[in-house]
Amino acid sequence: MADNFLYYGDNLDVLRRHIKEESVDLIYLDPPFNSDQNYNVLFAEHNGSRSSAQIRAFEDTWRWDQVAAAAYDEIVTSTNYPQKVSQVMQSFRNFLGDTDMTAYLCMMAQRLVELHRVLKPTGSIYLHCDPTASHYLKTLMDAVFRVENFCNEIIWKRTFAHGSSKRFGPLHDVILFYAKSERFFWSNPRSDHDPEYIEKHFKLADESGRRFQPISLTGAGIRHGESGKPWRGIDPTSVGRHWALPGKLLQSLGVALGTVQERLDALDSAGMIYWPAKEHGTPRLKQYADQLEGQAIPDIWIDIPPIPAQATERLGFPTQKPELLLDRIVRSSSNEGDVVLDPFCGCGTAVVAAERLKRHWIGIDITHLAITLIKSRLRDTFGEAIRSEYQVVGEPVSLPDAQTLAAEDPYQFQWWALGLVGARPVEQKKGADKGIDGRLYFHDEAAGAKTKQVIFSVKAGHLTASHMRDLRGVVERESAAVGVLISLEEPTQPMRAEAASAGFYDSPGWNRKYPRLQLLTVAELMQGKGIEYPASRAPASQGVDVTFKKAPKAARRGKTGKLADLAEPGDMPQSEPESEHAGE
Repeated sequence: MADNFLYYGDNLDVLRRHIKEESVDLIYLDPPFNSDQNYNVLFAEHNGSRSSAQIRAFEDTWRWDQVAAAAYDEIVTSTNYPQKVSQVMQSFRNFLGDTDMTAYLCMMAQRLVELHRVLKPTGSIYLHCDPTASHYLKTLMDAVFRVENFCNEIIWKRTFAHGSSKRFGPLHDVILFYAKSERFFWSNPRSDHDPEYIEKHFKLADESGRRFQPISLTGAGIRHGESGKPWRGIDPTSVGRHWALPGKLLQSLGVALGTVQERLDALDSAGMIYWPAKEHGTPRLKQYADQLEGQAIPDIWIDIPPIPAQATERLGFPTQKPELLLDRIVRSSSNEGDVVLDPFCGCGTAVVAAERLKRHWIGIDITHLAITLIKSRLRDTFGEAIRSEYQVVGEPVSLPDAQTLAAEDPYQFQWWALGLVGARPVEQKKGADKGIDGRLYFHDEAAGAKTKQVIFSVKAGHLTASHMRDLRGVVERESAAVGVLISLEEPTQPMRAEAASAGFYDSPGWNRKYPRLQLLTVAELMQGKGIEYPASRAPASQGVDVTFKKAPKAARRGKTGKLADLAEPGDMPQSEPESEHAGE
């Protein structure tokens, strides 16, 4: 049975129905929030008459409407919410009014209470946000997780310097780090010292060339026991000090017993004492650079850069976070075998980091596009074998399931259907699509040749021959190699005749003909049937299908679990304008 889970659905519903109390060791969340909105929009009051606000791909639709008002009423009046959460939400509404910011905080309050429920007493939570809402979220987190369990407000420099009108350039995100209780796990992570620091302070070298710096063997104050007595003519008491020996170093040398003077002899015999050249100089301890403990990581993170535009790690989400960032969080607050939860998993960076570091994981997202991308990223990173190690919950698994999804949410049905064939949706928001619901890209000629495309149209309703004629016109207009219509219903005979009359695409690289217009039902796709195009017959290693940006390949659960295990793949073209999705 799979140990990891990828849920499609509203994370509030998934948390309440599927995630057990105190079953998660670490939570990371990067909730969607449009910080680029004008403050006058975020804080403008609304009358609550808007239609239900659903979170769709690429939109931050926290709106003050009837759904938000109902959420507020539940938080304030229900005994399922702590009193402090009720009080802080009443204060927010009194201060902010019926605004989108209040709606955002209502939605977050519901989810944070559930996240508190599922977190173990030894667990931690990291909430990633930006300064537009971080001060409100910190107050809310204080109410849910309690003030005494606040650990850090981490500042991450998320971008490079840039100007901003009439204010200092905004460069950072905020990560709020809270524990469930005082029993929380902490690995005490360390980072390497700056080479300039080593160069500046470790200027001396011993006979073997090892760099060291001399540090004091004495401490302030007079002692009347052994530590105050002279050693080899050096009397610390005469200068108001006493011998202060490094216990950890003595243990490593096996010198645990004996007088202070005998232990000083042992350190000298081990070559750990530095004797100054001047006569009667005070001996000092050799601190070697290669034995130096890493420095404690501060709460300002400037050592993890954003993902460069052309990096192989970048998948096309402008809010995608570097895997190094999640690597640090996962290592700091969990052990191998622990459970990591990301309730807004977006393109799956937390999931991939958890998998690489041998943690179990739970990812939740409300868009089928995100679920499709995460499955593709896991396969590209860890290989085909990864599919047996996680379970997808909430996706249609039968034709009635697909019909229900199409009736409830046609856009999610469209994204899910395109995911069955690995196609990329072309529209980020509702509106005219010019007859194109998705695209799939491929190469079937020599390296560097033109990128070619398959055009998709998805139909959940009644079919007519005009749908095929329209698709044919779009294929010709876009100079596409192949056009595919995916439908819930069985195509009519006139539609099949129209498809047959379109002829074939002749692939120069594969020396094979493919039907230019193709008809596939959802039932056929769920049974394993696929579209006919050149990449469908190519080995995966050839990288012929270039629809989605590929994640870098990694050795399956490498020995170190570090990002250095990544192997650089070949560059993959990005022919379609990059998608956006809130969440990491």
